[in-house]
Parts: sequence; C-alpha cells; structure tokens
Amino acid sequence: MLRNVSQKEQMLNIVSQITTGSLGTTCVSDPFHRFVLASLEVKRYDSARQKADLLVRVLRNLEDRSEELLKAMVLNLLASDEVITAARVVLRNDTQPFVVSTHRPPSHYPPTEPNPPVNASGTKLSAVTNQPWYDDSGNTSKFQNHSIVGKLGWWTYPYFHCRSKRWLLSYTVPITSSSMASSDRPAGISDVGLVSLDVDVTSLDINQCDPETSSSQQQTSQRDTQFVFFLGTHKCHRNSSECVFTPGHGWVRGGYRCQCRPGFYPRNKTFNGTHVEVAWEGKVERNNPTYEMLYVCRPCKKECPECHSNKPCMAHYNWPFRIALLVISSLCIVLSFVMMGLVYHYRSVKVFRLASPTFLCICLIGCTIMYLEMAAIFPVLDTYSCIATKWTRHLGFCITFSSLLMKTWRVSLTYRVTSAHKIKLTDKQLLQWLTPILMIVLVYLGAWTLSATPSAVDLKDYSHLKFKQCRYDWWDHSLAMGEVLFLMWGVKVCFSVRKAESFFDEAKYISWAVYNIAIVNIVMVTFHLIIFPDAGPDIKYLFGFLRTQFSTSTTVLLIFGPKFYRIVQGTGDQYDNRARAKGVTASFSLNGLGVMNEEPADLSQENEELKEEIQKLAAQMEFMKIVHMEMNNRHLKPKPGGYFSDKNSVINTAQSPGAKTNPPPLQASRASEGSNENSSARLSPAAELASERV
Repeated sequence: MLRNVSQKEQMLNIVSQITTGSLGTTCVSDPFHRFVLASLEVKRYDSARQKADLLVRVLRNLEDRSEELLKAMVLNLLASDEVITAARVVLRNDTQPFVVSTHRPPSHYPPTEPNPPVNASGTKLSAVTNQPWYDDSGNTSKFQNHSIVGKLGWWTYPYFHCRSKRWLLSYTVPITSSSMASSDRPAGISDVGLVSLDVDVTSLDINQCDPETSSSQQQTSQRDTQFVFFLGTHKCHRNSSECVFTPGHGWVRGGYRCQCRPGFYPRNKTFNGTHVEVAWEGKVERNNPTYEMLYVCRPCKKECPECHSNKPCMAHYNWPFRIALLVISSLCIVLSFVMMGLVYHYRSVKVFRLASPTFLCICLIGCTIMYLEMAAIFPVLDTYSCIATKWTRHLGFCITFSSLLMKTWRVSLTYRVTSAHKIKLTDKQLLQWLTPILMIVLVYLGAWTLSATPSAVDLKDYSHLKFKQCRYDWWDHSLAMGEVLFLMWGVKVCFSVRKAESFFDEAKYISWAVYNIAIVNIVMVTFHLIIFPDAGPDIKYLFGFLRTQFSTSTTVLLIFGPKFYRIVQGTGDQYDNRARAKGVTASFSLNGLGVMNEEPADLSQENEELKEEIQKLAAQMEFMKIVHMEMNNRHLKPKPGGYFSDKNSVINTAQSPGAKTNPPPLQASRASEGSNENSSARLSPAAELASERV
C-alpha cells in the first residue's frame, strides 16, 4: 500500500512539474511521460473505439490496401467523432512498414508527431516503435486491461505529449488474420499491421479526495469526467477537515478545497487545495510549520457542535438562580401534600365537607403535577426533559381545571333549576364525567409521545448564543386550542353562577381561580411570543416559574386559604349570617357544592340545627291552629284578659284572616273596658307556647 501511495505521489509530482513548466530537459530525452498502471475509465470513448474496430474488420477482408484508400479511411475515421484527435494506420508491405496518419487542424489540436507522414512507405520501423500506442508484441505494460465485450484492441495508459503539451489516451487495434478472441493480448506488428487513434483527455479532472467522500458528493455523470486513480491522495488534515472536490481544474494537483468537519473551525478562510499541497510539501521536506498553523482546523468548545471561532456559542445558565426557583417549587409540592393530609383530617368539618374533600384532593394532585414542570425544564433540555415537560404541563392543567370546573358546573345546574324537583349530583356522578376528560388527555399525550416524540431544538438569544428549547409543532397547537376552548367554557360557567349564594362562598372563589388561570396564561403567552421572543434560557425559566406561581399557587390560595383560615379561627362548622339572611338553604348548599357524599353524615353535628328548625315549625303550626280555632268558632267565648278578648279583638280583627266585618262601636267600648280591668291576665297555655316559639 505504501509503495502504491509513493508511486501515486511520484506521478503527482510529474503533474505538478508539467503544470508549472519545470520539466527542464526531460522532454528532450523522453517526449512522452507515461502513467504506468494509472487506469482511466474509457467507457465515455466507446463510440471512437467501435469505429476503430469497424475499420479493422474492413481492412482484414480488404485486398486492395493502397495508400489513397487508407488515407480516405483515416480521414473518415477522424471526421466521424469529435473526441478523436489523431488517427493512423501502420501496415507492413513485405519487409518495410509504412504509416498513414492524419490529425485535426493545428488550430484546434497540435499534431502529436513531428511532420506526420501521409505517405511513408519508406519509413523505418524504428520511427514508430517508440510511440506509446505502438504494440511490439513484447511490452504489454503499455496497455490497460479493460474487459470490454466485443473489443478488438487495447487502450493505453494516459500519457503526456511534450510537443503538443496535452494528455492523451490511445486505442490500438492489431490487423490480424485471426480473431482477437483467440489471444489474451494484442498481436504484434509482425502480423499485418495496426490501427491507432488518439483521444485528448486534458479536460479530465484529477480527483484526489477520499473515495467515500467523492461518491457522496459527485453524481455518476460527473464521475465520468474525473481521473479517479489518485483518490485518497489529498493533503487535508484527516481528523479535523475533509476534502471537497472542485470540478473544472483539469490535470492539476490540488484541485480540491479543505472544509472543516463539524466541531472544528478554520483558523483562516484560505483552504485552497493547491496551497495545502505546497504547505504539505514544505512540512515533509523542510519541516515548515505553515501547514500546522494555517491549514489545520481547531476544535470547537466542548458544548459547541459547530462554531466559527473560539468564542462560546452556548448561552450561559445561571444555575444558582435556577436552583433557587426550583427549591421554591419543591416547597410548594411539599405544601400540597401537607394540605392533602389536612383536608383528609378535617374532612368532617363543614367548611371542607360542603366543598367535597374528594375533589379538593384531586385539585391538589393536579397542582402538584404542574409544580413538577419546573423540575422537568430545569436541566439543559433533551428528549426526555421535553416529554416530561409536555406531560406535567398539560396533564396537571387538565386535572386541576377539570376538578374545579366540575364543582362549578354542579352549582350552575342547581342554580338554574326551575322545577320543584331537586337536582342531586353526587361526587361519584361527577367523577364519571371527569374520567372521560382525563382519558382523552392521556390518550392524546400517549399518541404524541409515541408517534412524534417531543425533542429539543436550538434557539438563539439576543446575543446569538444557542440554547435548547422544546420543539413546538401542530401537536402543541392542537392541544393548546382544545385547552383554550375548555377554558372559555369554564369562564362561561363561572360567569353564569356569579350571583349564586352558598355557604362559605365556594362558587365565588372557584370562579376567581378560573378567571385567574385564563388571564395568567394569556399574559404569559404574550410575553413568550411577542414581548420577549428571543429571551435567554434563564428568562424562559423565570417565565415558567411565574406562570406556575401565578396560576397554580393563586388557585391554591383562593380555594384553600379561606377554609384553613376558618379552621384557625374555629368557625369551620359555622355558616355565614349573610348567607342565611339572603335565604340560602342548606339543601341548596348541599346540592350546589357537592356534599352529597356517600359516607354517612355526622348526626351529632347536625342535631342542633335540626332541633332549631323543628321547634320553629312546631311553634308556627300551633299558633295558626289556635288562631283559626278561637277566631272562627262563635261558640267559644273569649277569655277575659286573653289574647282574643274584646279589646284585642277590636285591634286584631282587621288583621285576622277570618274577620269579615268590623265590630260595632258598642262591642269595641266594652272590649276596651274589659281590657282595663284584666290587663294583667295571662294568655292560654297554647298561645303562650306559640308566642315563645315565634
């Protein structure tokens, strides 16, 4: 392998000398510089080869081989194909060979032979034996071993002709009496003769790049115009740069450019292959440091996959600041679990029992999941972080918002009822409505994760420094639109119960929480997309923290703050007098805010309230019974000094539902006198009892 590489380097040195014109006296001693073993693809010259084969077949069967006929055939062969620059026929007449050859006009192609003879019947054999296209039957190293079906001749290796200063390729076909298939090499001039043509290959490009790089960079049609024998001889730094072939340079050493690999950056902008070849030669021969200084790419910083200089390309992360925000979010998570325990502990207290402890715990679970988003977006984002971000954000929002909205929706249904029939929605029935909503979100997030896994992409801040951010696509937009519609419906439901009155103002606080969630999300989207679209990673993290705190923490304070305040004040089992004054009944509160629990009620706590209501009803019934009995029964005489005496009758007859006419003046006078005489008399026992109850 090293020997082959060395041989290629020697050939490249010849190319370089020819290009720079520094051959000196070499052309005097050897007018042809042959590239032995440097095979060249010849498929693009098949048309010229076929014409030469056809001419040979004609000459084999032709008895008249006069010079005029041969000259006409050679001229016809030359004119038949533009790639042919010279054609010749060498025949042997008895012992003396003669050559009939022709070339294109010198204005297009300089002649390949000095004073080419048209009629050279007396030419000595030594005049043609030194030509590269001549077959002497003993030196087969002149020809390439191309296995082409149906060919009669052989292609030479490419060679440089000093006089014409062109790179040529010749095709030689022996004229024999037998077929080429019977021989493994061309027959010699000693048989009959040969036909030869020259093809100019100066326009081909030497490709020195790596084979795999050239295959990926160049199409098959472009490979036909390249001399690929020198593949892999480029001088680009192997570890830090790669060779990029540049077509159109011809037979020139260094027809490429060096391009830095990903993760490296150039020291300067000049990576011309010719300059790299010169610098490499100086490094090998004179230990010149130019190559290392100018043409070796420098590695980027570890965190930069691509760069253009040694400057940092990744945005700076303020880890103490991010840790402080994460600690606050972690404390909120711990506080949420503590509140779950307190809700369970005080589940029998009216302020929690009327608010449905089951849905309160579900709301806290959703808030905890939303707090976990701060842990998901804390590190440098990758695929797993983005998956966790999507799940915590959307699932937490769905659980929290749905649990609050189900309770508000129950209030709305109870408040809007117009019939005497009471609507009773238990927690179990609301959970049956909540479960499908959660299942839809879970299926959507699962399909999203499996089919289009969220990943991190590079964004740039105001300083053009890159940082990782989760990719947003139509999955995000579709789910966001669904959440917006759900949020709008929640705002509508809350607005419809704005005048509903219930114990502990549960509906009012839920409505405020829903309004707050809607406003905070709208404001944060505005900050992200419009006001600070190119903010850095720490600002983005701060926005996420503020959105979580303003939406989630505010919701927790609105829903649970008043309840725990009542627990601290010791009024958790006491209803508001304002609600009672407005006629809010216990049944409305129960049906509206969901204390129709499946657990048995605590009768000891409700005993006093029920006794009070029963006593009021009994007193009112007794009072009405006595009133109707004594006022409408004429057989009963009023007791002197009683409630229905003449005096009181005169005063209360107009107010009595059974009084039809006013008493006469005489009866009124008597009643007044009887009242003065018995003003200290007591009421009947039933009337006294009724008076006390009312």
